[in-house]
Amino acid sequence: MTNTPSRRALLAASAAATLAAPHVARAQAPIRWRMITSWTKNLPGPGVSAERLAQRINKMSGGRMQVEVFAAGSIVPAFGVFEAISTGVAEMGHTASFFWDGKMPGAALFTTAPFGLPPIEHQTWIEQRGGQQLWDEFYRPAGVRGLLAGNTGPSMGGWFRKPITSVEDLKGLRIRVQGLGGEIYKELGATPQSIAPGDILPALERGTIDAVELLAPVNDQPLGFQKYAPVYHMPGFNKPNGAAEALLSIPAFEKLPEDLRAIVETACAAEHSAGLVEAQASNAQAIVELVAAGAKVTAFPPDVIAAMRAKTQVVLDRKASESAFAARIVGSYRAAIAAGRNWASIEAYMAQILRQV
Repeated sequence: MTNTPSRRALLAASAAATLAAPHVARAQAPIRWRMITSWTKNLPGPGVSAERLAQRINKMSGGRMQVEVFAAGSIVPAFGVFEAISTGVAEMGHTASFFWDGKMPGAALFTTAPFGLPPIEHQTWIEQRGGQQLWDEFYRPAGVRGLLAGNTGPSMGGWFRKPITSVEDLKGLRIRVQGLGGEIYKELGATPQSIAPGDILPALERGTIDAVELLAPVNDQPLGFQKYAPVYHMPGFNKPNGAAEALLSIPAFEKLPEDLRAIVETACAAEHSAGLVEAQASNAQAIVELVAAGAKVTAFPPDVIAAMRAKTQVVLDRKASESAFAARIVGSYRAAIAAGRNWASIEAYMAQILRQV
């Protein structure tokens, strides 16, 4: 067959298409991220939030991003998530900021603080009163960004083998506790212990701890703490808010197209809302079931609450003295409490009146 100019043009076009095809396929391949977490697989509350967040990103991106979730210990330990994101082990994490407070004083407040802001007021601090800007600046040197991405709501005070009847009962108490509450317990003579969520029940079974503070009823229920420590104290002074944080690798995030960055941010915000309302609904049922299973819901005595409240200010003052940045975080947090105090008091009063039967 004669190799006419038109045939040569057709052959050239076909060859060009063949060569281009692999490049087109590669361009359409999804961006794959790994999300490492501090939670056991599908732990009620934060573990579920992590899974749902990944699914939301995958769906909102139309499959252009694929985020795979890894439970604590499968890639890094529960308390190794921040460092792993910082060093590029994974692109994303789901965790809680108080895990880093020992190395990064002030970090805990981005999750919660004793006698501090409840969920809506905490979100207001982050989004309306400068908290996010501080958070961004604080984590940026590590190449990490933190975002609100789930909320377990207010916590309970924890599970105790015996009721706490006075401050004297706290002396020598071995309690698993995270966040600044551990420092408060230490101030009052207890021995706080940092134990990953998946390792708490074995420690309680072995008798190496006397009490456990984890989260709220729905999160505590499947772990069966009431079998060994039936006294369920309230209020959860240590965690009036339960904000989870999504950790993003800044280099990985900045490589994303603008629309995918917006999807990641929007998915985190959506999960923060979804987690909170789910917690509100689930805790209402879980507390009834826990009581039926033998939990003894008991208030801390007023003198214990007063002592904890006083020590909170000591701990926050000490935290603020640990670094200039910690002082800025504590100052901003306290300013948010002061700014919202009047309206919060009115809200609380109205809720009390409206709930009266």
